[in-house]
Amino acid sequence: MIEPEHPKLPVTEQCELLGLPRSSYYHQPLPESDENRRLMRVIDEMYLAQPFYGSRQMTRALRRQGHQVNRKRIRRLMRLMGLEALAPKPRLSAADRAHPVYPYLLRDLAVTQPNQVWATDITYLSLPGGHAYLCAVIDWHSRYVLSWELSNTLDARFCARAMQRAIAQYGAPEIVNTDQGCQFTSAEFTRPLLEAGIRLSMDGKGRCLDNVFVERLWRTVKYEEVYLKSYHSLVDAHAQLETYFRFYNERRPHTAHDGGTPGEAYRATEPEAVNQ
Repeated sequence: MIEPEHPKLPVTEQCELLGLPRSSYYHQPLPESDENRRLMRVIDEMYLAQPFYGSRQMTRALRRQGHQVNRKRIRRLMRLMGLEALAPKPRLSAADRAHPVYPYLLRDLAVTQPNQVWATDITYLSLPGGHAYLCAVIDWHSRYVLSWELSNTLDARFCARAMQRAIAQYGAPEIVNTDQGCQFTSAEFTRPLLEAGIRLSMDGKGRCLDNVFVERLWRTVKYEEVYLKSYHSLVDAHAQLETYFRFYNERRPHTAHDGGTPGEAYRATEPEAVNQ
């Protein structure tokens, strides 16, 4: 948003117009150490297998593996990765007034065709000298990955981009299901969907099975692609993930489709886009 080479507005005035302190603009965050990045990789793998681990249990498990860590450090890294234990906590019903939470609509719902329900979520990726976040949008019926985005920041913009790209290419679904993360409760994400007549559904807090098909997608992507590779950069990660998602959609047999692919299942019943 800031243009350092702007011919008329110096950086100082641009910061003032955006309400951004100059110190924030010039701040260059230090990359995580190699040791911390290795730890984050281990945390990521462990969390994928035991999503009910919070920072205390994660610290204990890491110590059992021989890592000399304390809970404060693990808690910070898990926050950076966007991870928290999927278990009930006190005051779960307390909602942020600025970010409305919508009820879960998929319980006992028969999902029988493409574009009836879409789901989206975010997962963490480790990169040399840093990290990235992957957001994907899938069709609940076919498990087809409709769109995806990579970002080096955990904000709402790249999630909104992924959703809008999916809608532009495939039309609007009836329902979009997400978790209650701030990226998905933000107006930047929800407003365009509501204006398009899409119904919003959100998982119960701490209920990973409410969005089970995205959770399964992450497990598949991590074990079949991410953990087998060493991405050199964000650009390299994007290129290799693009190849993998093409394989996942069009060539990888899926048990739910009797050996057919998600792409075949998505196209088998001609989806009707609502609100176009």
